[in-house]
Amino acid sequence: MRTAHPLLTRLFDAALKAADPFDLIAPHLPPPPKGRTVVLGAGKAAARMAEAVERHWQGELSGLVVTRYGHGAATRHIEVVEAGHPLPDEAGETAARRMLALASDLGPDDLVICLMSGGGSALLSLPAPGIGFDEKRAINKALLRSGAPIGEMNCVRRHLSSIKGGRLALACHPARVVTLVVSDVPGDDPAVVASGPTVPDGSTGEDALAILDKYGINASGAVRAVLADPALAAPRPIDPRLAQNSVHVIVTAQQSLEAAAQVARAAGYTPVILSSSLEGEAREVALVHAAIARQVLQYGQPAARPCVILSGGETSVTVRGQGRGGRNAEFLLALAVALDGLPGVHAIAADTDGIDGTEDNAGAWLAPDTLPTAHTLGLDARTRLADNDGYGFFSTLGQLIVTGPTRTNVNDFRAIVIDS
Repeated sequence: MRTAHPLLTRLFDAALKAADPFDLIAPHLPPPPKGRTVVLGAGKAAARMAEAVERHWQGELSGLVVTRYGHGAATRHIEVVEAGHPLPDEAGETAARRMLALASDLGPDDLVICLMSGGGSALLSLPAPGIGFDEKRAINKALLRSGAPIGEMNCVRRHLSSIKGGRLALACHPARVVTLVVSDVPGDDPAVVASGPTVPDGSTGEDALAILDKYGINASGAVRAVLADPALAAPRPIDPRLAQNSVHVIVTAQQSLEAAAQVARAAGYTPVILSSSLEGEAREVALVHAAIARQVLQYGQPAARPCVILSGGETSVTVRGQGRGGRNAEFLLALAVALDGLPGVHAIAADTDGIDGTEDNAGAWLAPDTLPTAHTLGLDARTRLADNDGYGFFSTLGQLIVTGPTRTNVNDFRAIVIDS
């Protein structure tokens, strides 16, 4: 059985361990309030974060968090419900309504601890008044296929929502809200993570409409009316009702990359972290990584062999084919084509949440013999890439990475190992 370069697995394991929020929450928990403590949250890390709060909290608490199907946890005081991702479903809508109901009963002596992580945008889906659930779901699906970066997708989601863009924090007023964030977005802006249910931002409905127009996504009259209605606008950052609230980003992609870099050094490889916030089409980002690998081999720049090139962030895929994709599988397939069996170069690309897009794998791995092996099996890499079928390509080769749900999410992790 063919296996990945052993260092690739160790690098990814280190990245996942560094992204686990369980041991990172305690230092950010506020003192218990005079009144009640309610925990609300959404995202792929929400259940793991709820476990951590229960472990470290001194005093009574209750609450509700929503996570993706299969990403739950056994908690005692905080209810965990599961819902659809990346496409919203009724379970997520119901959870959002229940959270708003819990928030509406709070007073000035109460505390809300909000646990937000990537995936919360789909999991906490409650359309703005006048927009049907099916219509918002269709817009979400179109955005996912458009190649739009996560910041633009979440701008639209915020302005078509009754709970995102700071609206949940408004519902909690006059209670104090402390938000703890596991960031899956380039730049780690908490207003973008899960579309910021407790964090207002400076964007407008006009901005959201411009994004829909940019990608040719149909906006009905009802959608345009919502985006133009000042009464439905999200709160602004200067809203006095949010003044006592605070936000803490506790886990980032940079932490995972630095942990992987430590593993590389210990193994005798020079680590080079390109960026924790790369965006763009997965296949185009792959071309850049391939060019850097060739530069290392030919000129010893930006590091001499042996070295490891590391990067994070969130790429996108403009879907044109019919294959089973995943942006990490697409990146790696494009990298394989660009490297064309370059000796001594091994790579991994995987999503830290354990799910690459909508598939059952976290990502895949690549070796110098990947393309020759594919050729013997009748697989044409370029044809599969044109069909957005990275999953099918690496599945046939036995080169998928399957972790199951990790219950965290700092987005893509990429490593290219270049041996001496």
